Amino acid sequence: MSVKNREYIYPVIITPESSEPHTFTVEIPDIDGMTEGNSVSDALDMAVDYVGAYSLDNELPPSNTNLPKQHGNQIISLIQVHPDEYRRKHDNKVIKKTLSIPNYLNELGKEQNINFSEVLTESLKERLKI
Repeated sequence: MSVKNREYIYPVIITPESSEPHTFTVEIPDIDGMTEGNSVSDALDMAVDYVGAYSLDNELPPSNTNLPKQHGNQIISLIQVHPDEYRRKHDNKVIKKTLSIPNYLNELGKEQNINFSEVLTESLKERLKI
């Protein structure tokens, strides 16, 4: 599988909510999206996650580094999104994989009702440090 390394940059508008302390609304105009966070940093992380999730089902528009006009206490910033990396981390689609193991391990595993897929998944995550 080839690894793409696409990168998209979008402006976001962060607005502190006066009615809810420690709440920051984030508008992502290029994809007509909104989310929120508990701090400016969290709001930026949530915006990146929102765009990443959006990219799973939708084509992203081209990058846009034009900053919108700031009003009042808004914070204008840019976010950087890597949709291919997001997909790799969040694609939980299960695939069937055929593998070979020694017969004695198969027999012992069946006797103890071991879920081979679960063991393989856990082992791969540990080996790959994810």
